[in-house]
Amino acid sequence: MSNGKDELAYVLINPYTIYKSRTGGVISRLFTRTALDLVAARMFAPSRALIEEYAATIVSDRDPQDRKIQELIRQYLLDNYSPDPKTGLRRRVMMLVFRGEDAVKKVRQVVGNINPSKAASGETIRDTYGDYIVGHDGQVRYFEPAVLASPTTEEAELKLKIWAKYSDTDGGFLDSVVQYPKGTKVEQTLVLLKPDNFRFPSARPGNIVDMFSRTGLCIIAINVHRMDTTEACDFYGPVRNVLRDKLSGISGQRARAAVEKEFGFALNADAEKSLGSLIGPLFAEEQFNEIVKFMTGRRPDQCEPGREASGGLEKIVALVYQGVDAVNKIRTVLGPTDPLKAPPGTIRRELGQDIMVNAAHASDSPENAKREMSIIKIHENKLKPLIEKFYNCKL
Repeated sequence: MSNGKDELAYVLINPYTIYKSRTGGVISRLFTRTALDLVAARMFAPSRALIEEYAATIVSDRDPQDRKIQELIRQYLLDNYSPDPKTGLRRRVMMLVFRGEDAVKKVRQVVGNINPSKAASGETIRDTYGDYIVGHDGQVRYFEPAVLASPTTEEAELKLKIWAKYSDTDGGFLDSVVQYPKGTKVEQTLVLLKPDNFRFPSARPGNIVDMFSRTGLCIIAINVHRMDTTEACDFYGPVRNVLRDKLSGISGQRARAAVEKEFGFALNADAEKSLGSLIGPLFAEEQFNEIVKFMTGRRPDQCEPGREASGGLEKIVALVYQGVDAVNKIRTVLGPTDPLKAPPGTIRRELGQDIMVNAAHASDSPENAKREMSIIKIHENKLKPLIEKFYNCKL
């Protein structure tokens, strides 16, 4: 029996790691090697005040990391997390929060320490994505720790509270952080990593993010969400009529074949059409209910009256990508709804199972992206309530 404690642990993905599109690789390592539950995620554009407060906690006797490295990390934060001193532009940072037994220790083991005397092996995240380059004179020429994570549960609590305190003012939907040339037509689109990616710990979520990185678009928002049935019915509402139209003919054909087999006589085309008109809407509604169940864990007719919005059972991760032609670029990499019709190299061809269990959703227009973002409340701050509840505090 495990004696581990239920803990929260965080990872901060550095601005340079995000800029170099290494985010997916980092996420894959964390999911597969910790087997922890991702319970929150939030984008930050940190202010100088946040970084100064956080940096002041970095050098600690409780950290097994070499004191010199701690000092380098503290200065790295002030130089690379704070707003650009020349332009005032804020940098993007992604925070991931994991929960589980011995979460802090497990995360730190995967992140790794920077050891100047050890040759990089690729074993940890910092081995693979971090850099520590020293010149012939012994002076550090280049330093990039890739990600940041706390060494102890006490440090994790202290630092999570700091970030949560600033999470309203310095985090969320970063639609004005990335600069574009004047006159550029910028779009935003929503991506949902579907529940099939979280059935068990795997590299799938990170792989999907990594494949989307080929678009050159920027992640400006991220949230861990559990869609309830009310949200799912609103979100997929436009699909209802499409299913009725699409399944009417199929329903007629299948019903005709079943009747002819059962009763032993042939039906004409008019009878087939009538059967389709009768059964098609029922079949479409059944398929729609299965979509809702897949996304939420419940069919609408399984919910107690008045509890349709009580929270879903399945986890999804919502991301917002921003850039030129964002909708089309994301959907091209994702591939068609049916994985069997998706081109090689697309996400759905590589990771999809069928037209429902197909790895991810992406908005089909900027207008629908706004509608969908509103339904799942992408702007909502879920980090702060989580920290306050877990540590029984008010920030």
